[in-house]
Amino acid sequence: MTPAPARRLVQPDDEYNRALVSAVHPPDWVNPRPAGRYNLVVIGAGTAGLVTAAGAAGLGAKVALVERHLLGGDCLNYGCVPSKALLRSARAAHDVRTASAYGVDVAGPIEPDFGRAMARLRRLRAGIAPHDSVRRFTDLGIDVFLGDGSFVAPDAVEVGGQRLAFSRAVIATGARAAPLTTPGSAETGYLTNETVFSLTALPRRLVVVGAGPIGCEMAQAFARLGSRVTVVGRDPQLLPREDADAGRLLAAVFDREGIALRLGAAPTRVERTAEGRRVIIERGGSEETLEADEILVAVGRAANVEGLGLEAAGVAFTREGVTVDDFLRTSNARIYAAGDICTRFRFTHAADAMARLVIQNALFFGRQRVSALVIPWATYTDPEIAHVGMNAARAREAGDRVVTLQVPLDEVDRAVLDGDTGGFARAHVDARSGRLLGATIVSRHAGDLIGELSLVMTAGLAMKALSRTIHPYPTVGEVARKLGDAWMRRKLTPLAKGVLSGLLAWRR
Repeated sequence: MTPAPARRLVQPDDEYNRALVSAVHPPDWVNPRPAGRYNLVVIGAGTAGLVTAAGAAGLGAKVALVERHLLGGDCLNYGCVPSKALLRSARAAHDVRTASAYGVDVAGPIEPDFGRAMARLRRLRAGIAPHDSVRRFTDLGIDVFLGDGSFVAPDAVEVGGQRLAFSRAVIATGARAAPLTTPGSAETGYLTNETVFSLTALPRRLVVVGAGPIGCEMAQAFARLGSRVTVVGRDPQLLPREDADAGRLLAAVFDREGIALRLGAAPTRVERTAEGRRVIIERGGSEETLEADEILVAVGRAANVEGLGLEAAGVAFTREGVTVDDFLRTSNARIYAAGDICTRFRFTHAADAMARLVIQNALFFGRQRVSALVIPWATYTDPEIAHVGMNAARAREAGDRVVTLQVPLDEVDRAVLDGDTGGFARAHVDARSGRLLGATIVSRHAGDLIGELSLVMTAGLAMKALSRTIHPYPTVGEVARKLGDAWMRRKLTPLAKGVLSGLLAWRR
């Protein structure tokens, strides 16, 4: 029988979800007998745990992997994978709806089929699941234990009544959706990213509480698929962590697409009605009532520290997660942590990078520092918003040492031809060395474009490297070269130009 958590979170019960659960938490799985003392015991089989376990086993370590729910964690089951599948369906609907701008007329009304879009999501997720499956990791020589794992000593974990002794351990239990604490919310009920992908019918009215990446992505997806969406955010800006101009640009896009914004607002109570649900918000000293069929809550993440026996292991932790040093080592020198459980960079790619660092530090006396990682991120709205390094506020705080360069997309030919000219690329550069300190890109496919700028930062290159890099024409990626050219033009001071002009005049 499928464990209760899987029954609750992996709905509906169809062929795709049965295939998913069969891969990442087989109902008939029997845990192996512990194989003596392990080089490494990994608790949590999300991205950080899977990369750590696979990498260590590939280098010859004897590894045990413990997971209480579904291998693949948040990313595969109710994060990156399903959300991007849904966003793609929503973008297809939007592209058809706006096709006339490109000289293509579509007869009749556009009617997205939400049920089919969700079935596609489940089918694709099930197809990806074998990459994170129990079978794959056992084939790698890893002992996979399904069940609640907890520390019972500084060098031992217990799962399913069996004791796993270890030389080193890694805590990779991740984070979950933070709850809505507004009065009435628990009784009324709401969706989070862990349950929203179980829907089979489109909610006619959707209130999204939270204006961060998850809230914005899902708000646009559901609006494009036909829901009437309202976003409620405490901050006066969409995506508060991003460049203010990026937030304003996205707000304008949401307004054009009919998404109602209630920013600088907070829910004060939630009620159930005969027709659905009601969210009462307070904004600017006055109350407003929002009617909804469903409420989606995206107000942050809560670290999964409960039930791990961290006290028995001598591992320090707070409500924010496990406490680690710059080498990702906990207060117990035998135990490390990686991923969402120990960082504010709660992204799949950050978890992957930290896992690689942990393998070196935990097993091979490495001294790799997490502070040295250059970690970009992206929000997959349309347009996407991608960022790496220093933001605009920190650039301003740095004073005259920082130069900010910007290239609007209406200066990039491919963006003009594609009709995607609303965005920009902005770079913050050290005025003396020309090193890139941070950047933001707002564009369709910005998440792909930010990689080149991340490489420049990781390698410690100067902006002239971007100017010298040849890009195919026409591509939106040319925006990186244009940023480099903007830096090189800045270096051409009136004095330098005068000297060059004199030299050229002499050579005529």
